[in-house]
Amino acid sequence: MKHPLTAALLALALAACATEAPAPKTAEGLNPTGLPIVNQQIKLRFSGKKAPLAADYEQMTLLKQLEQKTNIDIVWENLPENVYTEKKNLLLASGDLPDAFYDTGFTDNDIATYGGNGTLIPLEGLIDTYAPNLKKVFDKRPEIKRAVTAPDGHIYTLPAAEELGIGAVPFFWSINKKWLDKLGLKVPTTVQEFHDALVAFKTKDPNGNGKADEIPLSYIDKWWCADIGDLFAALSGMPDNPQHRIVRDGKVIFTAAQPEYRDAVAELHKWYAEGLIDQESYAQDDKQYLAKGKSGVLGTYVWWETEEVAGTGKSGDYTLMGPLEGPKGRLVGRSNGSEYGRNAFAITRANEHPEATMRWVDELYEPYMSAQVAWGPIGEVFEKDASGKLHYLPVPKGTTAGERRQKVAPGGPRVTLREDFETVVAPEERAAQRKKDLERVYLPSIEKENYPSVFFTAEELAELTEIETDVLDLVDRQRATWIVKGGVETEWDAYVAQLDQIGLKRMVEIYQTALDRYRKGQ
Repeated sequence: MKHPLTAALLALALAACATEAPAPKTAEGLNPTGLPIVNQQIKLRFSGKKAPLAADYEQMTLLKQLEQKTNIDIVWENLPENVYTEKKNLLLASGDLPDAFYDTGFTDNDIATYGGNGTLIPLEGLIDTYAPNLKKVFDKRPEIKRAVTAPDGHIYTLPAAEELGIGAVPFFWSINKKWLDKLGLKVPTTVQEFHDALVAFKTKDPNGNGKADEIPLSYIDKWWCADIGDLFAALSGMPDNPQHRIVRDGKVIFTAAQPEYRDAVAELHKWYAEGLIDQESYAQDDKQYLAKGKSGVLGTYVWWETEEVAGTGKSGDYTLMGPLEGPKGRLVGRSNGSEYGRNAFAITRANEHPEATMRWVDELYEPYMSAQVAWGPIGEVFEKDASGKLHYLPVPKGTTAGERRQKVAPGGPRVTLREDFETVVAPEERAAQRKKDLERVYLPSIEKENYPSVFFTAEELAELTEIETDVLDLVDRQRATWIVKGGVETEWDAYVAQLDQIGLKRMVEIYQTALDRYRKGQ
């Protein structure tokens, strides 16, 4: 058994070696440029997550083509996310490491922990020497490089990015236009008009079946694209989100400790007491929600795509409702995070061919290849027009674009920049429509700032985990209780005092420190 100090020194030595520009391995016949990557075939073992509908990666057309071109045979151990999460933890804990993790599913805590102890090797030296495609991305978008650079200065994982700009607003409001027309109402533009429409939906039988089965407003509490954070903005002038964290003038604000939040919750309790809010909004999951949408009983709902909730048969009954004017004007919250993921790929210390592995994954950052990694291969999903731009082939009957994508696109490491959507690949039809809707309906009223995908130190993460779990448990429990049962006005001061006792001020301080550090790197 190794002495702990010996093991630590070994890990540091491995990390230090990996940051240097490695020399080609003659044993594998590595070609520094061009294809194949190696003259004599090598075998690498990859683990990671994959989409629920994805076939075995060995059978995916794109990955089979890549094996033939590179002369690198990948043994794929990628699993659906619900199975992989447990498998990932076992792999990392047991030391039975794959050569690389593809679509790693790593949290920032995983990256900090396993990068720091040498399980994941630093990649910046390998990138400089063996990843010209990724280096071009970093040159064009220094912010992507910054997103994958840990606080210790190393890059342990590689990016995935799609710069289409459709993630800024997760909450799209669909309202039943057919019901509004029947009741002689216009699409609401103010909070009061919206409230009046919900009352009419509840009391005037707009679906005409003689039953009081209409649900005026439904949502999923704390769900990334189905929460009512922007209704908070209309009611009080301050948007909310599942993290209860916004940024204004460079300062981090925890929304759920602000008077505006209290006032919005108090008003929403009145709506709930009037029967305007779905009683299952604090208990339903997405399957129940989507099924309810297709049953034809929803007056208003929140989701990123109208058709996915209402179904193709009833989606025409709905229209998008824009931001409502409230006491402080119209305001739309901006989602936290960014379009840049940082956990797409990682190489472990078990890998005997890190140079060849880096050359392999760099193939995926070539723009045309990135498009195929993201959406599927040419010939199955795309055809190339005379200008060289990729366009989508018709979706097979009986399937959706999203289902096809899951089945034929491996996902993981890739980057499609804004300019690539002009010259390399056309956006998906549904994504293009979402972008148009954003620009037309929501972006004119959007908050100026958000909290980006910053990197925390291991120490910050440890402290955040301890505090934030208890903070969010209290906040989310109380938000549901107050909206359903009331009491926010009388219990507010004690609630804020309890948040302070848990450590809210320190939590906000950590978020502020990390944000300031991130912005200094801009």
